[in-house]
Amino acid sequence: MTRHGELYLRDQIPPRSIYFEQGRFGRLFPSLPPFASDTPSVRDRLSKLGASGGLMDAKDAGNPNNPNNPVNPKITAGFTFLGQFLDHDMTFDTTSSLERQNDPESIQNFRTPLLELDNVYGSGPAASPHLYDRTTRGKFLIEKLDPQDPSSKDDLPRNSQNLALIADPRNDENVIVSQLQLAFLKFHNKVLDLVLENGTDPSEAFLEAQRLVRWHYQWIILHEFLPTTVGETVVQDILFGKRRQFYSWRREPFIPVEFSVAAYRFGHSQVRPGYRVNKSGFGAGLFTPPENEVDPNDPNDLRGGVRAKRRFVDWDLFFDFGDPNQRPQEGKKIDSKLSTPLLNLPFGPGLPGVGQQTRSLAQRNLLRHLTFSLPSGQAVARAMKSVTGAEILSPSEDLSDLKDLGFEKETPLWFYLLKESEVLANGETLGPTGGRIVAEVFIGLLEGDYKSFLAQDPTWKPTLGKDGTFTIVDLLKLAGVAPQGTV
Repeated sequence: MTRHGELYLRDQIPPRSIYFEQGRFGRLFPSLPPFASDTPSVRDRLSKLGASGGLMDAKDAGNPNNPNNPVNPKITAGFTFLGQFLDHDMTFDTTSSLERQNDPESIQNFRTPLLELDNVYGSGPAASPHLYDRTTRGKFLIEKLDPQDPSSKDDLPRNSQNLALIADPRNDENVIVSQLQLAFLKFHNKVLDLVLENGTDPSEAFLEAQRLVRWHYQWIILHEFLPTTVGETVVQDILFGKRRQFYSWRREPFIPVEFSVAAYRFGHSQVRPGYRVNKSGFGAGLFTPPENEVDPNDPNDLRGGVRAKRRFVDWDLFFDFGDPNQRPQEGKKIDSKLSTPLLNLPFGPGLPGVGQQTRSLAQRNLLRHLTFSLPSGQAVARAMKSVTGAEILSPSEDLSDLKDLGFEKETPLWFYLLKESEVLANGETLGPTGGRIVAEVFIGLLEGDYKSFLAQDPTWKPTLGKDGTFTIVDLLKLAGVAPQGTV
């Protein structure tokens, strides 16, 4: 089973020239210089910043259900995993190589960087038949957590070695995103039933259901995920005010490295050390060290890649279904701290094909700033200031903790944007610079996809929700995975 950060392919590094075609990956600010030179000294200081026990360690190991970490009352825990799901949909950039590349213009990526759910649909029933149910045309294959018990909860289809039969293997890396993938499969199956009930020709039903699923999913991104993450004001300004000022392309949309390597990695800061997964008693930490594993068929952590009756999600523990007696878990604040388990990943040195890589996710993120020659947070904030109006973080106050490492004036972009959220938004949303980058890229991807509702019919309203709107809770209800008693 692939765990988070365990895949090591070649980094896809776009050139910095403003005259070079961007390809699948590109840059928002190609003319800005790197924040630092790639030297042993800089690498050592970045490693210290992201090390276990260092400045970015939240030191919250222990009881996963009561972490010693500030929670975010504005964002429930489910949005952390929805954000992970969206990342997997946008791009198959699973790389984490910390090595400098011999070919800096290697930018091939074989997945379209669009929000079109190809991590769910694969290449469709004809080219990806293993994803679909052969007994029901156009429906996804669904299995049971206990194949011998028809009343048990549902699971993703799996082969004899418990590998999930899904388009993107990363959507089975933990039990929560795995069950979210299942919800999308079941949502499609329900929409297909509704399309057929409305009299659509069976030969056209799959494509119509796929369109409806995609458009409702895109609505959730635009009208729920983004406002929750960056604030409604930023979204409205990009849609109806100043529009996109920094993210544009010549031929087709691309993924900016300032987004993929820095701004969108805010989700790593939101992760708590563990979660209560369901109300039947299953709650666990993120990882169990390999030497502490007891039952590989039902490990006491949140990993995916296994099938057991207790490994299902009660979604009202992650999203707000409106029940005052069952409040969902809150996400962690967006700040410059990561939960301790993410700085001690249970894999690393010695894995085949991995080499001597660090186990700290923070170190991996920071060192990739050198691989990609990313500009400093201050340089990006200054370049965007005329639009965002954001104040530049003070090296003597806001970033004083970095002084001993020499990064208080030229700060790695990822760390700067986390600290910006912490200082300027109380960790409840992204700050003005990070929020603008994330919102412009998401909205730009939707506007650049000729099949999206925003491109085809920007006045379209959801048909499956209530009062012309649609939320992730509505999707979970239609998928049939909502808690009992909700309507």
